[in-house]
This record gives sequence, C-alpha cells and structure tokens, in this order.
Amino acid sequence: MLLIVLAYLGGALTILSPCILPVLPFVFSRADQPFVKSGLPLLAGMGLTFAAVASLAAIGGGWVTQANQYGRWAAIVLLAIFGLTLLLPGFAERMMHPLVSAGNRLTAFAQRGDGKPTFGGSFVLGIATGLLWAPCAGPILGLVLTGAALNGASAGTTLLLLAYAAGAATSLAVALLIGGRVFAAMKRSLGAGEWVRRGIGAAMLLGVVAVALGLDTGVLARVSTVATSGFEQQLVDKLSNKSNGAMMMSANTSNSGPTMMRTSTEPPKSSNPAPLPVEGTLPPLDGAVQWINSPPLTKEALRGKVVLVDVWTYSCINCLRTLPYVKTWAQKYRDQGLVVIGVHAPEFAFERNVDNVKKAVHDLGIDYPVAIDNNFAIWRALNNQYWPAHYFIDAKGNIRYHHFGEGDYAHSEHVIQELLAEAGHGTAPDVAMSAKRSDDDIGQGAMMQADNADMRSPETYIGYERAEQFMSPGGETPDRIHDYAAPNALDVNDWALAGAWKVGAEHATLEGTTGRIVYRFHARDLHLVLGPTKDGKPVRFRVSIDGAAPGASHGSDIQADGSGTVTEQRLYQLVRQTGPVADRTFTIEFLDPGVEAYAFTFG
Repeated sequence: MLLIVLAYLGGALTILSPCILPVLPFVFSRADQPFVKSGLPLLAGMGLTFAAVASLAAIGGGWVTQANQYGRWAAIVLLAIFGLTLLLPGFAERMMHPLVSAGNRLTAFAQRGDGKPTFGGSFVLGIATGLLWAPCAGPILGLVLTGAALNGASAGTTLLLLAYAAGAATSLAVALLIGGRVFAAMKRSLGAGEWVRRGIGAAMLLGVVAVALGLDTGVLARVSTVATSGFEQQLVDKLSNKSNGAMMMSANTSNSGPTMMRTSTEPPKSSNPAPLPVEGTLPPLDGAVQWINSPPLTKEALRGKVVLVDVWTYSCINCLRTLPYVKTWAQKYRDQGLVVIGVHAPEFAFERNVDNVKKAVHDLGIDYPVAIDNNFAIWRALNNQYWPAHYFIDAKGNIRYHHFGEGDYAHSEHVIQELLAEAGHGTAPDVAMSAKRSDDDIGQGAMMQADNADMRSPETYIGYERAEQFMSPGGETPDRIHDYAAPNALDVNDWALAGAWKVGAEHATLEGTTGRIVYRFHARDLHLVLGPTKDGKPVRFRVSIDGAAPGASHGSDIQADGSGTVTEQRLYQLVRQTGPVADRTFTIEFLDPGVEAYAFTFG
C-alpha cells in the first residue's frame, strides 16, 4: 500500500516538470467548460495513454533482461536516462522530441472547429497530454520501470503505473478546477522545483555509477519498488531475534507478516499423527515472474491433481539436501496424479537472475515445473516462513499438510500416498510408514544428509548485515576496501579475513591479488557460497585443513590437493571428512582477485 501511495504522489508531483508547461495552457483553456464533456475525457485519455507508454517500456525492459545477462545493463542505462532527463532539461527535450511533436500535432487536431468542447476532441487532447507526460516522469516511475526490467513485469507493476497515472490525473483535475491560478503559482515555484528535480537526478546518476562499478551488486534489487524484499530483510535482521540457528531473512511490511528462515529441522509437532485437516487452500500462482519446465500453471488447472509445492532456493544447503527426495517423489508418483511444483524464492541477489536459476535447475536434474518467485508473491500468499518448505495439496485444492526443513521424509511420502488414495489415484497406504531409504542411496555430494549428531557449527554469513563471530582485528569495515589480518588462533565457530577485502551488506569481495578466509569449525562437511568476478572471470583457490591438503577429506568441488576454481555463483562443497569429526581450522586462499564470498554452511 505504501508503494502505491508513493507512486500516486510521484504522479501528482510530475505537474511541476518544466516540459509539462507547454501543454498546460490548452488544459487551462478548458477550465470553464463542462467537466463531463471536456475535463473527464481529457483525463481519461491522458491516463490511458500514459499507462500504455509506461507499460510498453516495462514489458520491453523485462523482455530484454530475460533474453540475456546484458539486459541488466540495459536497465541501468534506462535508469541513467531518467536521471539525465531530471538533471538536464535540454537533454530531456532532445530525447523526447518525437513524443512532444506527436503530442503537439494531436493537440492542434483537438483544437479545430468552433472551440466548443466535444468528447472526442477532449479525449484526443488527453492522449496528447499523456504523450507529453510520460517523458516528464520522475524518479518514482524510473524505479518502477527499472524494477520491472530487472525482475519481470507483473500485475504489481501495472498497479503501480496506474497509481502513478491516477496521481497525474488528480493534479490535472485540480488544475482544471482552479485554472489559471494554479498556472501562475507553478511559475513562481518553478525555480525551486527545478533545483529539487536536478538534485534528484544527480542522486539517481550517482546510484547508477555505484551499480555499474559494482559498489553494491544488490542495489537495484533492494531499491526496486516491485521487489522490496531487500528493505524488508534489513528491517527484520535488525528487529527480529534469531533462534535455534535459523537465520531471519526477510519479512512482510506488516508487523504480523511472515518471516523467512532457513531451517534444517521441522518445528516440534505431535508424535501421533491425526487425520489430515484442511489447513487452507492453494493460493494463486500468477505471482511468478517466469516458469521453467512448464507453461504457467493455475490453481484451477491443478484441480483433480495432488500437488506438492516445494519452496526452495538453489544455494540453500537445507534445500539441496531435501531435493533428492522431492525429485524421487515427482518421478515415482507422476503417473498416479502427483504434480510437484518448485517455487524458487531467492535469498541472495544473484539468485534473482533467471539465467542462474535455469542453469541450476538443469544442473540439479530438476524436470518438474519451477515458478520463479522473485517478488515473493507466492511465498506471501502461503504465509511461508522457511527454506525449505513443503505444502501438500489434495485434489480439491486444499492444503492438507505442511513440513518445514529437512527430515521426516517417510511421513511426507505417506501423506502423498494418502492424498492420492483419497483422489482415487492409488491404493491406501499401510498404517506403517514408508520404508526409509539409505541416505547414501538418495543423495551424494552436497545433497547427502547432514551428520546432525556431530555438527556444532552454524550457518555463518560473511556480509556485515548478518555476520557473527568475525575475529579479524578491528572488525568489519562496511563498504570500503580494508586490509584485514587473521589471528594466529581461533575458537570454534570464529572466522576471519586476510588480505584486501571490501565487505558489503551481503558478501565480501576480494580486492587484492590474493586473500584468505579462515574458519575454525566442527562438522563433517563444510560448504561456502561463492561467486566469480563481476565480469564472470573464474577465480582459482586452494583449501587446507589444519595447514595441510585435505586429501581424502576433500569436498566434491575440489581436488585432493585442495585446488579448485570458482566458475559460477553457487554453493561449493569444500570439505567432507572421512575420519572422526573434531575441531578443525579451515583455510581457503584465493589466487586471483575479484571473488565474492557469501556464507558458510555445514553438514
């Protein structure tokens, strides 16, 4: 609701733009004419034309971004153009000359005749006003269009554009009612308003420069008015408590809204399962910005099917460890009427990139439909709180069971069997639970089940917003390059950086030619979410455990001598110990600059 109000106010304030002034005399000339025959059709034509022009820009920008990764730069250029038009009125006039000319021709056409108002003439004048109004839009519209280009045009984008158009129409309606007095007041305030606009334009250009230089790779995702999870994440991280090792990730804008957590275990429940109740209904799925492996699915089309919704994100270790079971159920029960839908809700900024998700889906062997939930629309509709989360829906569209986190796979499969039997697609399950598979048979590499009995190290984030137990002297220096040093000794779950690093809110970037991360851990497995340089160049690294090559304890993403290469943004398994689990000192040394390090996870 706040975003809609801001968009509305942004549209209303656009009337202060100097490029709007040429059309206002024609508008004010109708101030003394009947509102229904003259003012109302003018406002309707203006609003519809403005919304159409802006929607085409949003849809076109979204298509470019989905076409390839270079579309992100197209969105940055779009934002830069908005900034320049605010800062330099002369540049705005040259850029928008074709639209202004079209608007002037339509205005002349609307003024023909004896001067009496007609519905058609006023509507045409409104179209001309809309063509002139669109180029004069301010930063609110710029953020809406840029967010749509980066995250996909959606119903939310359209609603914001309509709110913006309604604001512009409101200011014009006031102008029509008050007439020339408004025009005179605008002339007096034009100087101050122009300087305000120029200041906003300069601020927008500074933001563009920051993004282009990689000063904050998550800026556009956080400031976009159609993807506000970054703002919400910061608020929740500051205001919410952490419990049981589950990290709070983001929240709804309302105080009572759902929070996002990674979790490896389900919250406590009764050990005596009761008949499956109705917990709610499957919400609409049209909030997805794109679908993989399937055309868009609707809740109506899924009636008669048993549905399993798996909420996940591809760098989450807990999600990866549940994935083999979900894939097995999808294949085993597909012919009996089970439909598995993966809802990919991103945690890190790079997981918003649809190309990254497509590659992960392919590499992980996922062949069932995956909905890209970049705006957390489906997440919020489910009132979800966890990665991973599984929702079991019967053939009537009712949610009958849910499970958060890893584990309890036998009971989850039993629920699938029970719902299929209810729908007439299978035989009733035995009272006994389905036989549990060996973890060694169901998952390998990072997807193998964790050794929870001997795991004492928690998920640890490297970005300063959520970093804990960072032990380099002086602490983290936010958003600036700093030369860090690692202490000679660390306690369990302490960690440190060494070398020239720039620590951002979400991740740290190696700015020196070489650098290290050191972590004292206690677990069988160690994983690290990493990304290559900003321009995609691979980064070589070398891992050691207690100062020696890992040997047989190497993870699936490195060699026995500890060597490996960061080639893409994902989770890397670096350690899988073969012997007894004890306190160990892990060191990763990067041999090339530019690597991005996000978070440690363990198993």
